[in-house]
Amino acid sequence: MKPYWLDEAAPELAADHRGGPVDVAIVGAGITGCACALALTDAGLRVRVVDARRVAEGASGRNGGFALRGTAAPYDQVVGALGRERALALWQWTEGELRALAEVGGDAFRRLGSLRLAADGEEREDLRDEIEALWADGLEADWIDAPTGPLSGRFTAAIRHPTDAALQPARLVRGLATRAAAAGTEIVEGRWVGDRSELEAETVVVATDGYPSGLLGELEGLIIPTRGQVIATEPLAERLFESPHYGRHGFDYWHQTEDGRIVAGGFRDVSLGREFTAEEALTDDVQHALSAFVNELAGRELRVDYRWAGIFGLVLDFLPVVGEVPGLPGTWVAGGYSGHGNVLGFACGRLIARAILGDRDPLLDLFEPSRLLG
Repeated sequence: MKPYWLDEAAPELAADHRGGPVDVAIVGAGITGCACALALTDAGLRVRVVDARRVAEGASGRNGGFALRGTAAPYDQVVGALGRERALALWQWTEGELRALAEVGGDAFRRLGSLRLAADGEEREDLRDEIEALWADGLEADWIDAPTGPLSGRFTAAIRHPTDAALQPARLVRGLATRAAAAGTEIVEGRWVGDRSELEAETVVVATDGYPSGLLGELEGLIIPTRGQVIATEPLAERLFESPHYGRHGFDYWHQTEDGRIVAGGFRDVSLGREFTAEEALTDDVQHALSAFVNELAGRELRVDYRWAGIFGLVLDFLPVVGEVPGLPGTWVAGGYSGHGNVLGFACGRLIARAILGDRDPLLDLFEPSRLLG
């Protein structure tokens, strides 16, 4: 079925199909590719974006619609892995990129905060560890000792992250593409690229996250394709959830859209091994678990109007993969967001554009692609 986010009509893009060589070619017209293209075009470069589908029809139109600060790992774990100084710089960078995303997102961006929920006592202790680390470094967060309403009795505690937001992700990315095209980016939809030479550019950016591209040399497959399945219910008259929610270490996530639908995703752990795939197929067991979950949350059976799957790129250290591809001079990669691509994808698209323009951020040392080669 078509994802709920892609049911809106796509805007017509300004036509600019001059062909011939360009300064930078970008493979992937999702949030990373469109953010990168806009930044490079605004800087005066000639840019072409190529996608086998249309704008936002990959992961950018197939996710749960969350915009969260940080990375897929909790803050205290990142502090343990990177040290406080680098962890804090990373978190503050994502908070700044959330503010930038709000500026370009328009009505596709709703800053509502988010709730990270504890499903049991062990996860409650994990949340305490994270919020103590957040508070120690001056990062804003609120402790909720006993969630109420439909959360009561199901979850033992929560952290509220006030920086976070809900998105209509396809609308947001299509808006970025519209701006980029108006600025002069050439956007070519419905074209599969099988070889780098087809791109007619000295500099190439591969921005397909978990979708295989065949363009990454030794890195191919090391950003692990992982399937996420999502549903959207019928519209509900009552407002049950004011912000994005996620629990069980991110295996469950949901929020309520402006028109009242509950969008819920996750439950990969129902059949975890089978979800490491680039196939966008739905599976009965995960879909049944999602339907049962929203029915429990609402206290009644809900009609499911949309079911879909998308592919994200998982990296075992939960840090993005951003930089030049080892052994392929002039080829750059930005991906590996481990399910946090709405913010990290936007941020890393802009980060890689700056690097191509000669402004290399120290964050790229953390995101160095060669680390995947061991």
